[in-house]
Parts: sequence; structure tokens; C-alpha cells
Amino acid sequence: MRNTESSLKLVTPPTWRDAVKDVSRALAATAVERDARGGTAKAERDVIRQSGLLALSIPKEHGGLGASWGDTLGVVREFARVDSSLAHLFAFHHLLLATTRLFGQPAQWRPWHEQTVAQGWFWGNALNPLDKATRAVPHGSSDQGGLLFRGRKSFCSGASDSDMLIASALDGEGRLLIGVVPTARRGITVLQDWDNMGQRQTDSGSVLFDDVEVAQDELLTDPGPLSSPFACLRPLLAQLILANVYLGLGEGALQEARAFTRTQARPWVTSPAAHAHEDPYVLGHYGDFWLALHGARALADEAADALDQAWQRGHALTAHERGEVAIAVAAAKVATTRASLEVAHRMFEVTGARATTTALRLDRYWRNLRVHTLHDPVDYKVRELGDFALNERHPAPSFYA
Repeated sequence: MRNTESSLKLVTPPTWRDAVKDVSRALAATAVERDARGGTAKAERDVIRQSGLLALSIPKEHGGLGASWGDTLGVVREFARVDSSLAHLFAFHHLLLATTRLFGQPAQWRPWHEQTVAQGWFWGNALNPLDKATRAVPHGSSDQGGLLFRGRKSFCSGASDSDMLIASALDGEGRLLIGVVPTARRGITVLQDWDNMGQRQTDSGSVLFDDVEVAQDELLTDPGPLSSPFACLRPLLAQLILANVYLGLGEGALQEARAFTRTQARPWVTSPAAHAHEDPYVLGHYGDFWLALHGARALADEAADALDQAWQRGHALTAHERGEVAIAVAAAKVATTRASLEVAHRMFEVTGARATTTALRLDRYWRNLRVHTLHDPVDYKVRELGDFALNERHPAPSFYA
């Protein structure tokens, strides 16, 4: 783990929004070139580190900025408009911090949060409950109940250049165990094997665990994964993060299309308009885009408000209250998926053939959305909403609902 305490730029609540604008400009300046290159966005990750925004969701009493989830997700959305890969990594950093709080004890997560602020730690993900290739076995030389993690995890977003990892493994009885370990710990190897068509700088490849020691106090077993309605907010936060990344991509695609239509697009030869931005069919498409994104945005904001209220309830949160948040999040997830994919796909109908030049890489919006929206099937979210609408049943808590 690196010690960046001496160089960190600490921000305060009145100024963190300025830091968000600065980071957004920095990400936008190189986003096109980096989409072509792929790999780890080391310089841009360091820009985020130096901004102080890794402390955004950490409570003020632990040195953080104490932002609400609504504000934090708004930052994710703003970053996603220009660079959805870095928005993804930034969002998952905060999701992983929340995971320690939801699944662990204050004696565990408070020091981790405080050190994240002091040292500028960036958290990476190796928690994939669908990937059962990693096992946890008793550590024979330990009298403290420690374990050894062995195996390979896939879809480890942000593991490259991270300081801390949250990793999962199955014990001998098939029980899911989640541990928090420094990325530099002996036995951990982060592979550079992510080369997908979209989200190209999320480093969502593989991590190898070769007898990695995980101490008892590094395991999130009390209260543990999905152990209470409050702990079951974790998958809802994850789903709402995805929704805001999707929404930011849709909004970014609309911004790019608008700029191109106004300045470079030409009206079709039989158009009654002298300029593309006055063509009736073009205006009709933009009306569709605006309406779809506006509705999706309203649902995403409503879900964020519901999540914030549930978060404030803490361990007093009931299963019914958690279920109401799940419905709001599912609605936002479906709406942002559909609206943003539609805009990213149809944007070329209002920009024309010139907009397909590789130099602009406007297709990155669709590529990023198409890869990211496959995280879990949106059809199952629609089914959950239908079950609620017809049978008044809330979704059963899982790592995806």
C-alpha cells in the first residue's frame, strides 16, 4: 500500500463539487484516446486520488466528506458522461467501503475508512458471488481462526492499481466468506487480462489467490453478507450504481450527438430544413431521447432518495422498507438501461455517416453500455417489477436484487 498522506489534497464540503468538475475535465481530455488504448488508467486514477473524492461517502466523524448516496451517485453520473470506466471504478470504490460497513463491525470498518482518507486508498473488487473458483481453507499455522484463499476470481473491476481488495471465497461447507486484504499481500496476483469491447479501462479481469492469508479480523462475518434488511441494502446500492453509470452514458451520448448535429451534421437532400438541427425528423429523434432520459433520471433520483432514507434507518430498517427500496431501484435500473441504450444506438441517426469516424469513437457509448448492461439480465428486473405490480411481492434479497 502506498503512503500518499503528504501529497493528498484534502477537500471540504463547500469545495468538493469544484473537485468533481476538475476531475471531469481531466477525464474528458483523454477519454477518447484511452478508450482506444485500454489497460489501466493510472494517471487518471491518481487524479481521482489527489482530488480527495475517494473520501466522499465516508462519514465526517471518520474524516470523510459525509456526502449522501444521492450526492455520491450524482458524481458517478457526472463522471460517466465523459468516462464510464473511471466512473465505474470510482463508484465501486464507494460500494466496497459501504460493504465493510454493512457486513462488518465498526471496529473493523472505522480504521479502514480512516486510513482511506489519510492514505488515499483506492479500493478494488474481487467479490464475485457467481464465481465459485476460489476456496477458503483453514490456515493450519494460525491459532486465530485465519484462512487461506486459493483460486482465481473473474470480473475484478478496479483490482489493478488498487490499495485494498474485497475478495470472496467459499469454505468447505459452501458458505460465502468475504475478506478485506491489502492488494499487495503475498500470494495475490492481479492479471492484466481485460480486453473487452467496452468499459475498457475498468481492469475487470482476473485475480489469482495463491494461499493468501486472511486473518479472522479481516473477515466480514459479523453480521455478515445479506444478514439483515440493512445489510441487504448492499445489492441495492450496487444496482443503483449501475443505473447511474448507464444514465451518465446516455446523457453523455446525447451531449455528443447534440454538439455534432448543431455544428457538423447536414440535412438530407429532401429535407425542408436548411440546417440539420431544424429537420423535423431530427427534432423528433431528439424529443424521444430527451423524454426517455428525463423519465429515467426521475426514477434514478427517486431511488437514490429512497436509499438515503433507508440508510439513515440503519439496523432499524425493516424487510418491508427494504423491499420498497428494491422496487424503486429495479425501476431505475430498467429505465436507465432502456433509455441509454436507445440513445447510444440511435444517436447516429441524428449525426450521420461523418459521425462514425474512428477519430471520434462515438461508438464507445454504445459499447460501454452494451458491456455494462450485461452485468445481470434486465429481463429479471422487469419480472420483479411485474411480480410486485401483480402480486405485491417484493424481490427476494440476493447479491443482484
